[in-house]
Amino acid sequence: MYRESKSISAFAHIALLLVGVIYAGNYIVAKGIMPEMVGPSGFIVLRVVLGTIMFFSLIFIRSFFSKKKMSTAFFIEKSDVPRLVLCGVCGVAVNQLFFFNGLSLTSPVHASLIMTVSPIFVLVISAILLKNKITARKIVGIVFGGVGAGLLLLLGASEQAQGAGASWEGDVLILVNAISYGVYLVVVKPLMKKYSPLTIIAWVFLFGTIFVLPFGIGQVMEIQWSEFTEDHWKALGFVIFGTTFLAYLLNIYALTKVEPVVVSIYIYLQPLLVLALVSIMGYLGLSSYHNDLTLLNAICALGIFTGVWLVSIPKGWISDVFKS
Repeated sequence: MYRESKSISAFAHIALLLVGVIYAGNYIVAKGIMPEMVGPSGFIVLRVVLGTIMFFSLIFIRSFFSKKKMSTAFFIEKSDVPRLVLCGVCGVAVNQLFFFNGLSLTSPVHASLIMTVSPIFVLVISAILLKNKITARKIVGIVFGGVGAGLLLLLGASEQAQGAGASWEGDVLILVNAISYGVYLVVVKPLMKKYSPLTIIAWVFLFGTIFVLPFGIGQVMEIQWSEFTEDHWKALGFVIFGTTFLAYLLNIYALTKVEPVVVSIYIYLQPLLVLALVSIMGYLGLSSYHNDLTLLNAICALGIFTGVWLVSIPKGWISDVFKS
């Protein structure tokens, strides 16, 4: 059910803005402690294991206070287990492992821009798996987004050769992450009609944990916890609680109050907020990533934004936004 008052709608927009800020901060905060303090795969093990505990704990608490049967809150049909396992692989294991390993190799600016192409992959994968029709408008969007992302990968290789912050290996890993997340969004869609979002994400994280453990448990064992400073603990807490848990809950809340197109538009905020944070930190002398604020990167961003806009934003979106 969508908003019942303007005040509720305003809270939804505030929630979406906070989600954007949290995700933007994640690019920089996570990058700050990888791989020196925590290996990227080990970071994912911590994030996924603790995230699983938090999501199942929340289901338990909600069931307890709503007086619903625990079995109902946690229940999933056996026939849906294979799909949930696939969601765990694509939406958690491959998605998160490739994202954090990619982020450890490239710049936050490049990572955030490449992640923005996710809606394009969702469109292409939906056309392949669900036989959804692709219009001429969306084909143009795919071309724009593809060219923008391709140029960004070439720039990553060029910057790597010059010893700059980006790298083509990191950019490619982020791209694989975006593709994997696109597959997840398509595969999880039928489940969203049968179960609550919280139940789905809890099981997806649980199955994802099984697949990330072999890749990251070794790095977890190598963490020198005694060397963590207060800033390191804050960064770890921000990524695990803020990005994994809080941002998801805020996003779910917003989806119940405003039109989906409004949520889609907020995807553009993430790279813009990353750019803003990088600029501020560069000005304060806290980061060198402000060197990524180049004209060529801006041109790539424009191509990606145009492509995603044509693919994901439907005609008549203005009226939908004002309705919300």
